[in-house]
Amino acid sequence: MNLKATAISALAIAGALASVGASAADAPKFKANVPASVTTPDKVRTELLGDLDFFDGMPSKDTVKKSYDFLDTARGAEAFLNGIPAASIYAVLEGIKAAGVNVGDLGIFEELMDARSLYLTPNSTTIYNMFEINVKEGPIVVEVPKGVLGPVDDAYFRYVTDFGFTGPDQGKGGKYLFVHRDYKGVLPKGYFVVRTPSYRNLSFFRAFVKDGDLKASVANVKKGFRTYPLAQAANPPKQRFVNLSGKQMNTVHANDFHFYEELNAVIQYEPADSFAPELVGLFAAIGIKKGKPFEPDARMKKILTEAVAIGNATARAITFSPRSPRYYFYPDRKWNSMFTGGGNYAFYDNGERMLDDRIFMHYYATGITPAMTAPKVGQGSVYGIAAQDVNGDYLDGGKTYSVTLPAPVPAKDFWSFMVYDSQHRSMLETDQKLAGLDSLNPSVKPNTDGSYTMWFGPRAPEGKEGNWIQTMPGKSYHVLLRLYGPLQPWFDKTWKPGDFELVK
Repeated sequence: MNLKATAISALAIAGALASVGASAADAPKFKANVPASVTTPDKVRTELLGDLDFFDGMPSKDTVKKSYDFLDTARGAEAFLNGIPAASIYAVLEGIKAAGVNVGDLGIFEELMDARSLYLTPNSTTIYNMFEINVKEGPIVVEVPKGVLGPVDDAYFRYVTDFGFTGPDQGKGGKYLFVHRDYKGVLPKGYFVVRTPSYRNLSFFRAFVKDGDLKASVANVKKGFRTYPLAQAANPPKQRFVNLSGKQMNTVHANDFHFYEELNAVIQYEPADSFAPELVGLFAAIGIKKGKPFEPDARMKKILTEAVAIGNATARAITFSPRSPRYYFYPDRKWNSMFTGGGNYAFYDNGERMLDDRIFMHYYATGITPAMTAPKVGQGSVYGIAAQDVNGDYLDGGKTYSVTLPAPVPAKDFWSFMVYDSQHRSMLETDQKLAGLDSLNPSVKPNTDGSYTMWFGPRAPEGKEGNWIQTMPGKSYHVLLRLYGPLQPWFDKTWKPGDFELVK
């Protein structure tokens, strides 16, 4: 026997026994039965951040850095997704201001809107009228003409009121008085009084064109519209109108780092309590805080540049490739909408804030009103979005597609197709001014059975020129189908529009 080996073995055994004894001796007298689920291993493997290291639950310096980088990136992406409504309305107000529409003016698209004006998913069949209602310095009077329709939304694109047919004036016109919700002064009678939680508010009401007479519709607006401070009600200033038709202007929020600067401008201007505490807390967590300069250092600017890229990609996935079946009108069609899943204009459903629906809506379009989410048979309008063909492939402007609307199309007034650029979500830039067609256009002809087949592509198929909407090679696009005065077959889904079919 090797005496040296025997001695070493004996010492090892004695050491082990001593260790066990010491452990037993050192065990806490008041020992808890700690579940493994509440502890953190010394090494945790993650797919996103790699290995995370700890000393008995205490994160290593490398793990601390990874965690804060992730937290700031995640909050930056969330600030983008949840800040879209504020940045979007800011972009509209600043966009029309850059085009010459100052506070107190009314911007009118007197010859309709076309692709030169960037605006989220407009149409080219009604006259848009846009203006800012700013109550920071006191109450504002708005005199609304007869026969118009449209919402007023606050600085976070929340619904404030409607003008026209769905508003208090019921399409008869009337005087509205806008005041901040904290206003304490005496309010005169004779107005529809509206309180708003923010200083800046946007209205974009529509005037409808009858028998193609644009001038008459514009004249009706100019005759009946006025806006001025209540303090000047005894002697209102002359109303100024700005024709926006044909102007190259942008009203779409940024999708890069500049987005956070737009958001910061809103937070700095509006009252501190204009938005929910959790929301402003999220913005403050990335450096956008009321009364403080937004000056991210090099690290934070790099992180926010990454965060906005992730947020933008996420918003585009939600908008153009919705993953939940509830967004689709029919299980066997690609037509979808953010308002098909039981939500309402405030994106509530049984106590739940439907976050993806809000992102979808405000990334894709502008304006929010109860009338959008609760249309009635024969009144208002309904919308269907298509960004993919029948096979689930994105629409390609270099290819030709056909879409058939079965007869009879359930629209009491008329229906329309509008084509939008998938980059900026405004009208697709082509050689066609209207970027779409509707059933009132004399060029649009039905099939022999009363159905309508429309063609989308870079060139008109022979003999189909009247039912053709131009698209551009190298460009993706998406389409809005609108039914004005929707009838019962739309609501009970006994009528279904065809999907986009690739023409070989």
